[in-house]
Amino acid sequence: MTSRAAQYAAVYAVLTASHEVGDYWVQQDRDAVAKGKPGREGRIACARHVTTYTVTQGLALAAANRRLRLGLGWRRMSVGLTVSAVTHYLADRSAGHWQEEKPTTRLVRLAHIKGSKEWLVRDPGAGPLLDQAWHKGCLAVAAALMVGGRR
Repeated sequence: MTSRAAQYAAVYAVLTASHEVGDYWVQQDRDAVAKGKPGREGRIACARHVTTYTVTQGLALAAANRRLRLGLGWRRMSVGLTVSAVTHYLADRSAGHWQEEKPTTRLVRLAHIKGSKEWLVRDPGAGPLLDQAWHKGCLAVAAALMVGGRR
C-alpha cells in the first residue's frame, strides 16, 4: 500500500509536469493570445485551453496512477482535476491584464490587494511569475484532494 505522503508527492509531481506540458506545449497560440480578451472570444479561448490542459493532466495522472499503482480513486482524481481546471481558468483570464493600474480581473485585483501593484506595473515579468505561482499553489491543493480516503 502506498503511503499518503508518497501518493501526494507523486500526484503533485505529475500534476506539475503535466501543467508545464499542457500550458506550454499543448496550448495553441490562438488561445494564448485570446484567452485574456474580454467577452465571448476570451472566454471561449480560455475554456478551449483549459480543456486541453485538463485532458493533458488527466492522461498523465491516469498513466502514473496505473504504472505506479498509486491507488487513486476516480472520484478524488475528478475533484482534483476540477480544482486544477477552475483555478487555471480563473488565472488565465488575467493574461494580458497584469500591468493594469486599475485591474479588471479577479487575480490582478488580488495581486493589488496583497501589495504587488507597483511590482506588476514596473516589471513585465511579474505577472507571469504570479500566474505560475498561483498555478503551482492550486496544484498543491488539487494533489492533496486526490490522496487518501477510500480507494
